[in-house]
Amino acid sequence: MRHSTSQATPARYAPTPIALVAFALLHGVAQAQTPAEPPLVLQTSRSLREDIPAAVRSEQPTFVGGDSVQGRPDLETVIEGHAELRRGDTVIHADRLEYYQPDDLAKARGNVRINRAGNIYEGPQLELKVEAFEGFFANPSYRLLRNDAYGTADRVDFIDDKRSVIRNATYTTCQRRPGPDWMPDWILRATSLRIDEEEGVGQASGAVLSFMGLPVLPVPGLSFPLSEQRRSGVLPPTLGIDSLSGVQLTLPYYWNIAPNRDATVYPTLMSKRGIDLGGEFRYLESGYNGRVRADFMPSDQLRHENRWAYLAQHNGTLGSLDGSPVGLSLNLNRVSDDNYWRDFTHASTTALTQRLLSNDGSLNWAKGDFSMRLAAQQWQTLQDPTAPIVPPYDRLPQLQARYLKNTLPGGLQASVETDFTRFHSSDPTLNQQPNGDRAYLLGQLSLPVRTPGWFVEPKVQLHLTEYRFDTPLLATGATSAERTVPTFSLDSGLVFERDAVYFGRAFRQTLEPRAFYTYTPFRDQSALPNYDTAPFDFSFATIWQGNSYVGNDRIADNDLLTVGATTRLLDPDTGAEAARFGIAQRLRFKDERVVLPGETPISERLSDLLFVASIAWTPKWGVDTTVQYNPKTGQSARSTLLARYSPSAYHLFTFGYRLQRGQSEQVDLGWQWPLNDLWGDYGTPQGPGKGEGEGRWYGVGRLNYSVRDRRIVDSVMGFEYDGGCWIGRVVLERVQNGTTTSNTRILFQIEFSGFGALGSGALQTLRDNIPRYQFLRQQTTQPSRFGNYD
Repeated sequence: MRHSTSQATPARYAPTPIALVAFALLHGVAQAQTPAEPPLVLQTSRSLREDIPAAVRSEQPTFVGGDSVQGRPDLETVIEGHAELRRGDTVIHADRLEYYQPDDLAKARGNVRINRAGNIYEGPQLELKVEAFEGFFANPSYRLLRNDAYGTADRVDFIDDKRSVIRNATYTTCQRRPGPDWMPDWILRATSLRIDEEEGVGQASGAVLSFMGLPVLPVPGLSFPLSEQRRSGVLPPTLGIDSLSGVQLTLPYYWNIAPNRDATVYPTLMSKRGIDLGGEFRYLESGYNGRVRADFMPSDQLRHENRWAYLAQHNGTLGSLDGSPVGLSLNLNRVSDDNYWRDFTHASTTALTQRLLSNDGSLNWAKGDFSMRLAAQQWQTLQDPTAPIVPPYDRLPQLQARYLKNTLPGGLQASVETDFTRFHSSDPTLNQQPNGDRAYLLGQLSLPVRTPGWFVEPKVQLHLTEYRFDTPLLATGATSAERTVPTFSLDSGLVFERDAVYFGRAFRQTLEPRAFYTYTPFRDQSALPNYDTAPFDFSFATIWQGNSYVGNDRIADNDLLTVGATTRLLDPDTGAEAARFGIAQRLRFKDERVVLPGETPISERLSDLLFVASIAWTPKWGVDTTVQYNPKTGQSARSTLLARYSPSAYHLFTFGYRLQRGQSEQVDLGWQWPLNDLWGDYGTPQGPGKGEGEGRWYGVGRLNYSVRDRRIVDSVMGFEYDGGCWIGRVVLERVQNGTTTSNTRILFQIEFSGFGALGSGALQTLRDNIPRYQFLRQQTTQPSRFGNYD
């Protein structure tokens, strides 16, 4: 039934809650008393959904109640004293309430309060069509559920259940404190405030944003988010000070084209350079996705030339071949000149601020055990006269194929890999090698045997390589070359386990000794060019490799035995690794003879020792370290130490130390820590994305220091203040953009909770530079209307 009033003549009574419920459910109870009824089964009620569909809403009953009720069936109902009308997610309270059933119209007077899906309005007078949610509220105060914003107005016009217009409105998220003189830290005043719950956006006309009593943003119109949902409109401006470009002001506009497409325009005024026009388009389809970013500065006042840059990325499928999809991947990066990386070190696209820009594309196809890849790659090298770079070779094109069979008789596994690449350089004299073609084939056969306590894997490989050069080699005058190199390897290991107790804690401890032998006979490769090969970094992972080079231009002549052991401490209940320690060393039986140009052959029989350790005893702290130790000199050739301490949320300190003896020595520090702790004002984390509460200061930063040069390389340091309904940030960032030059900028930002942010992109800088940085304000869950239920 639609409502609970059914008197034949006007009458007065004082119903009880039990009577109201019984009256509304009368027909349902009568039907439940019929015989042979099936057992009752609990089902989810449609009325308990967060968003009640229109079809369900029209079927919901209306409940009314109060001190006295009078009316005529199916015409009108009048409730006096503690009046209440309830339908679905809409509840109206008032001193007097009139409900007209034919028009579905409710008129309320005196202490009116309406709760619509958690949004609350209070005032003296309301007229509302309940189901359509059309009407007006005179002189209300209001509070919105999504972002806990509230304010007052002369009038609210309800357009429907998702949209409303608030006249002569105030808007803030600052929660009221005791005292007659209290004023919110920030407040928005507008002649008209349009709330769109469906789009998750508010639009203000004739608006003035005040902060600490001072107008900071008078605008004829602006839009702001009511949730994390995307929306079209002008975004808050960003302002920064850059030592190279001067004062920078950006006024972005966001266009929410569709749920799977959007675009953003970034016009930026740089006081020393001029206007930069930037834009980005993103798309996400069922079979492909990507983005395009472009920047254009018509005339740079410092460089006296046009400056531009673009980036395009695309990943998806391009039809099918023999029933299997063909994948397409594109990654294009280009800038106007060699100085772009130096002048725009803080560009929003990091790929465009590097000195080597890759432009590549590939087609990928796989079916069963066979896969193919056709690719092309071209580099743009941004040169610095004080630190020139030898450009890498372009691959125009590269064709790769692979066949892998793991189900051969007797447990054998076989694979064949082939690669044909055309190497091209715009200036072969700078590379001192001719352009050319290289065809490479690697065939291998292995017999892996693995059990819970041990494993062994013998493997044989055959490397075949052929070159064709555009011009003769300088060293030999040859226009072609060939190479055939076999390799044999044997990998083996044991796994022991035992129960152990350390520092009063039970563990499952493993001991995993391992031995790896590889043999590759010498083949003279000194006359061969080097198009794409470099030595592997000596580490605990690469020490178990059969070839000490990455790339196909050199196959190292090896007669090596690598031995080592690893022990791990595992939680017996969860399997989580609390600690891991490892040691490894190579034993060389013959001198090394195959090297890259400029390298010195290795004649030492014993390599440096490698020690690794990783400790995560508790979630509060962790340590990872690697030491490459030279027994002859008694010193470490290379060392790394990474430590993290995080006793609780918003308390984070990271330490990094990297030493490469004779080349570099650096210390890296990162932190996010409440400064109130320093004077004994310890806070309590309020939960993810809520900080430690208002009125607290935080120190944030990251510092990279070169011990060898005795100077700071890069640094980000700043402060954050949580004002409860706003967050202030001041960040100083310094980035090295040359051997003797750097770029410094100051970032200011005020983030108004539930509204937006003014200033520069300080938050993005902190997120990109500080490991495990935590947001002080971030909505992690969507508010429920049942959390504000009447």
